[in-house]
Amino acid sequence: MPISLSKGQKVDLTKGNPGLSKILVGLGWDTNKYDGGYDFDLDAAAFILGANGKVLSDADFVFYNNLKHSSGAVQHMGDNLTGSGEGDDEQIKIDLAKVPANVEKIAFTVTIHEAEERRQNFGQVSNAFIRIADETTGQNLIRYDLGEDFSVETAVVVGELYRNAGEWKFNAIGSGFKGGLRALCLNFGVNV
Repeated sequence: MPISLSKGQKVDLTKGNPGLSKILVGLGWDTNKYDGGYDFDLDAAAFILGANGKVLSDADFVFYNNLKHSSGAVQHMGDNLTGSGEGDDEQIKIDLAKVPANVEKIAFTVTIHEAEERRQNFGQVSNAFIRIADETTGQNLIRYDLGEDFSVETAVVVGELYRNAGEWKFNAIGSGFKGGLRALCLNFGVNV
């Protein structure tokens, strides 16, 4: 049974799971009834961050157009254009043993593709979640359900893995942004 988190809650990941190295981060969502004429295309991404909370280079942004980090530590498993069906809509694999020493955090985000043009926002999205599983055993370790806290936002920082005293922990963030992917990239120091 995974640990279920609330917004702002932090939990240890590796201390209670000795030997944990390969994890699977699953992100999922549903869209509410909507008659705007466009499908919803939500996109998960990972920002690999230094101590200052910024990327060290633009290559530290892993998403549908940059599926694998040069270290091999972070791999996006591909873009789901519809989000239909049960379970994870997009997945990101993390190999904690390969995360470079100068990386302090890995932030997981979800954005709405072409949200402005399509007049879509997270107020039209429900049942959004992030889960972390042990990739080797398949065991779910952590789950954070975002709830319905959003209205006009077009991007969300869902949560982050971060280093603390040599261990990895997870922080359930659930922070919304207006301005979509561009706003997130600027926040994390990616050149846009």
